[in-house]
Amino acid sequence: MEVIMNYIKPELIIVAIALYFVGLALKKTERVSDKYIPVILGVVGIVMALIYVLAVSLPISGAGEVMMAIFTAIVQGVLCAGLSTYANQIWKQLGKNE
Repeated sequence: MEVIMNYIKPELIIVAIALYFVGLALKKTERVSDKYIPVILGVVGIVMALIYVLAVSLPISGAGEVMMAIFTAIVQGVLCAGLSTYANQIWKQLGKNE
């Protein structure tokens, strides 16, 4: 877990927490199949990370800065989604009585 935390920006840990609760909400709905929840969390994480990156990076000038902002948002969003899924699995496994 510490290794993952070294790669996620500290300000974006709240995104992972929010994604955890989004995942719980999606799990309770019958409209979304469980197999799609990680993909949905990844997309939502990327969008939330992009909003953060754009908010702290403006003004962005040049194609290089735009590409770096997009890259950062994708990486951070996927990492946050992965962290939320990882936390969910740890919680489930610890709750099992074996």
